Amino acid sequence: MSIIGIGTWIWEIKGGSYHFFVLILIGLGASFLGTLAGGAGLITIPGMMLTGIPIQTSIATNKFSSGIAAFSSVFYLIRHKELSIRSIMSNLLVAFLGGMGGSLLTSHIHEKTMNIVAFLLLNLALIVTLINKKWTANIQFDQQPLTYKMNLYIPLFVAAYDGGFGPGSSTFSIIYYMKNSHTYMKAVQMTRVLILGSCAGGFIVFFQTGFIIWSYAISMAIGSIIGSQIGLLLLPKIPQKIAENLLLIIICLLIIQMNQFHNCCF
Repeated sequence: MSIIGIGTWIWEIKGGSYHFFVLILIGLGASFLGTLAGGAGLITIPGMMLTGIPIQTSIATNKFSSGIAAFSSVFYLIRHKELSIRSIMSNLLVAFLGGMGGSLLTSHIHEKTMNIVAFLLLNLALIVTLINKKWTANIQFDQQPLTYKMNLYIPLFVAAYDGGFGPGSSTFSIIYYMKNSHTYMKAVQMTRVLILGSCAGGFIVFFQTGFIIWSYAISMAIGSIIGSQIGLLLLPKIPQKIAENLLLIIICLLIIQMNQFHNCCF
């Protein structure tokens, strides 16, 4: 970011400290719960929309903060030799292109239409997450990998969804990789790669189309970094079942609020 961009960010914070601190709290809470139980995107998007941030700007902000978090995860995995740059380049490229495609579509949809689409997708993602919590840990990976076309199209579509919207994309990605002869741990690692690529592609499009507001993006990133670190520190001490139940309660409350917001506006 340029000196002018930094100056604009500082000026925006002075003029909108409410959003700055609220977004830090949203990012912190979502990242904390996401680290413990997954599903952070199901909190960030409705949380930002309920503060009055337009849907496309909310998605763009989430791409920046999620991309930063995914980059730190992938960097850690490469540094500890659990992944290699050479082995993930094709996955990154496919995800990058998918993320660009999804964000291009989203950026050209009218805000009111996108609000309705977002509400429907949030409910769908919640249902998938609820189902997934019960059986993901028990999935046995398939012995026969998917075909070449399936291995190209499925990550592309998941990345397009993540680049254009996001919530639930990690769940979809983990299911895909586990059904493609990967263990749960490897599926999570490859999902971080996919999210990094799709967020990078999505961020570029949203930046070029003017939906990035730096004060929002950096606030969310700060909160996400803090929340993930707290989550990692407390991970051994908090039972996963408690974290999952808390996450689902918060998501349900947010979607109820979104439903009221949806009825008032439309």
